[in-house]
Amino acid sequence: MNALPVRYRTQPTESGHRIGIATLNSERSLNALSLAMVQSLTEQLTAWATDSQIVCVWLDGAGDKAFCAGGDIRAIYEDAKAHPGEVSTAVTEFFTQEYRLDHLIHRYAKPLIVWGSGIVMGGGLGLMAGASHRLVTDTSRIAMPEISIGLFPDVGGTWFLNRMPGHCGRFLALTGYGMNGADARYVGLADHYVASHRREGLLGALSALGWHGSARTDHDLLSSYLRGIEESDIAALPASRLHRDQGEIDQLMGGDSLATVAEALASLESEQTWLLRARDSFAAGSPITAQLIWHQLSAGAELSLEQVFRQELVWAVRCAQRGDFIEGVRALLIDKDRQPQWQYVTLAAVPDGLLDQLHSSPFAVDPLADLKEH
Repeated sequence: MNALPVRYRTQPTESGHRIGIATLNSERSLNALSLAMVQSLTEQLTAWATDSQIVCVWLDGAGDKAFCAGGDIRAIYEDAKAHPGEVSTAVTEFFTQEYRLDHLIHRYAKPLIVWGSGIVMGGGLGLMAGASHRLVTDTSRIAMPEISIGLFPDVGGTWFLNRMPGHCGRFLALTGYGMNGADARYVGLADHYVASHRREGLLGALSALGWHGSARTDHDLLSSYLRGIEESDIAALPASRLHRDQGEIDQLMGGDSLATVAEALASLESEQTWLLRARDSFAAGSPITAQLIWHQLSAGAELSLEQVFRQELVWAVRCAQRGDFIEGVRALLIDKDRQPQWQYVTLAAVPDGLLDQLHSSPFAVDPLADLKEH
């Protein structure tokens, strides 16, 4: 008998309300986000949104290693591989439903807490980014490493990467750098730091809060409580490298063209091994993805959240059809040889015609046309 993709329960509060608790239930895969998880979460969050007894939602992952290590993309890889050069039905369905869920979380009226402890990558960050109360811990490891699989930082990356200090968004997207909790707070992807051992105790303490049943009032109540917890735990928070080295990151990433930035990275010499790893990750990544990321962050800064999800759906489908996605997933997740054979060896070799194809919609009717503007 297959385990449920997401476990649900409700916890009573002293105020007579309930807290909805959802747990991604695939500890073995580091809670990789499957289509079944997406569908289940969408249904349950929608139901809780209109349930007057539910005053707050808590979302976490099974086990201690990961909240969610990214999308469970093997199924869409297999479909895209079986239909080379075509618009994959499985890719379209997965990303359409994933973006709908992410949009639901961004626009959720009730307080929604994400326990972002352990590994949070790709699709997991998509779930976390839009939550009202995003918690990180001493074990948080957060990244958007899509350049390594021929995709791009999706799930709203166009939105949140463009809102980071300096050129941090550009750095994270092009290098896949893994952030700690302090980094995530610095760039605006987390709201509060809580020690990882507090999970069960914190859940219990939430029941004792004086919930009102008014979303705005309860948001403020929860924020105030979490700030108090953070004050007692903050001394244990590891330092943010992004904050400390913002000046060097801006210098590396401050060029007015991708070629200029690539040259700066290639010539980088540093005693800081984390910067050298970031340099090497960019060099080993997909040139098509790098070109797409540059356009994503240059042209997407003024888009609304809804426009972002519509555009990212186009890019995701096109990456599977024309980009390096199939080869990147093969090398990293299927054969695991970590030797991807990208279509183009250099950035300059990527033809403008291919980039034009990646930006053009394959849809006669936009699957996300009905997303409501805030």
